[in-house]
Amino acid sequence: MGANEATDPASPRVPDPTTATAIAAAVRDGALRPEQIVESALDRIRAGDPKVDAFSLVRGERARAEAAELADRPDLDMLPLAGVPLAVKNNIDVAGEVTLAGSLAGDRQPAAADHPVVRRLRAAGAVIVGLTETPEFGLWGTTDTPERIARSPWNIRYSAGGSSGGSGAAVGAGLVPVAHGNDGLGSVRIPAACCGVVGVKPGRGVVPAEVGLDSWDGMTENGVLATTVADAALMLSVLADRPALAELDPPAQLRIGVTVTAPSPLLRVDPRWAGAARTAAQTAAAAGHVVADADLPDAGAPTALALRWLANPVREAAALPNPRLLQRRTRAHLALGRAVLRTGLVRPGQIDRIESRLLDYFDDHDVVLTPTLAAAPPRAAAWHRRGWVANAWTSIRFAPFTALWNLVGWPALSVPMGIHPRTGTPLAAQLAGPPGSESTLLRLAAQLEAARPWRRVAGAPGDSAQS
Repeated sequence: MGANEATDPASPRVPDPTTATAIAAAVRDGALRPEQIVESALDRIRAGDPKVDAFSLVRGERARAEAAELADRPDLDMLPLAGVPLAVKNNIDVAGEVTLAGSLAGDRQPAAADHPVVRRLRAAGAVIVGLTETPEFGLWGTTDTPERIARSPWNIRYSAGGSSGGSGAAVGAGLVPVAHGNDGLGSVRIPAACCGVVGVKPGRGVVPAEVGLDSWDGMTENGVLATTVADAALMLSVLADRPALAELDPPAQLRIGVTVTAPSPLLRVDPRWAGAARTAAQTAAAAGHVVADADLPDAGAPTALALRWLANPVREAAALPNPRLLQRRTRAHLALGRAVLRTGLVRPGQIDRIESRLLDYFDDHDVVLTPTLAAAPPRAAAWHRRGWVANAWTSIRFAPFTALWNLVGWPALSVPMGIHPRTGTPLAAQLAGPPGSESTLLRLAAQLEAARPWRRVAGAPGDSAQS
């Protein structure tokens, strides 16, 4: 490429790097301009989004204008996310856009200002090319609305998961290298597992967490979906305003507990998903860590979680301007939640006891490793047309491992770990740890990725892929 091609905004577009770290490096070095990167991303979205239905809004002209403004920033060569095109889940505010949160019942006015995490992303040089779909107020484990059904890019007959399913589909399909999501019961890690990408939920207080109706009384955190651990760590370092989180040197020897036991005896774990956790454990052991089976002391957690899933949205839903437009399943959910609140079943002491037992567990372990999911994703379907029982049981059945870490507010992440031979959808392992262990989890995940690399994007044979 000639020198003038890199700096002339009218020059023909060139293939851009595929990871956020490489894109930012190319823009900082002047090899590519933000306008070129954004135009390539918009081309990919135009071609690929009809297959996976990831985006509720594509910000074409606004993204182009913002890329042009970014190109003139005097500090462009210092920005950690310089020119990186990314997606934001449509349940936090992006100035000038309507925050739908998958529903017709909310405020239809454009947001007056960016959410704090959006401000941090823009300040770091990212360009928001679109907003991704979410189920109504993030309540469900699949992502669908009357307008679209988000699908796993690995097999579009299956759901992208929820509630950050649009972000998972966008990243897994290679439409954007990284995306924002948020996670109240697993809503970053579940779609990450369904879509074959890395999903990180930080611990409480690490990233600004206000998420409107999805806040769920402090259980929801803003996080990251990415195709590589390095990209996930880079974006998380920006969201948390902690540059050291992007450093991925191998961790010291860790004590890793492994469990593939479902939190409830009513649930079954698909042997292939249990095998994904075992594969990750074997890989960690080969890297020199001390790995042993050790079930979690999570008695009482399923009940405490179920009660909060029902009760937490009720108070914020009372302020909705158009409650009559809520979906049938959501109205039933809120009615059950009001009944739970009337009975006084939600008590802080429930969490205190669970957290105390987990702290004892982590006296002997640094990390716990589980399957991310218990089964393949549900079929991609119009779940919003079905009743509460069908939606609730589907969500609980395939994703029972993630919510514990929202209950106590501790960090957890999901990494790809193979492909299911029956469905062709990804398998994944979950890593979780005590408060403050974000860096440890990311460094361990990077070790797993180096030892057992995954195919970064569905349908991209040029990437390395595990068997």
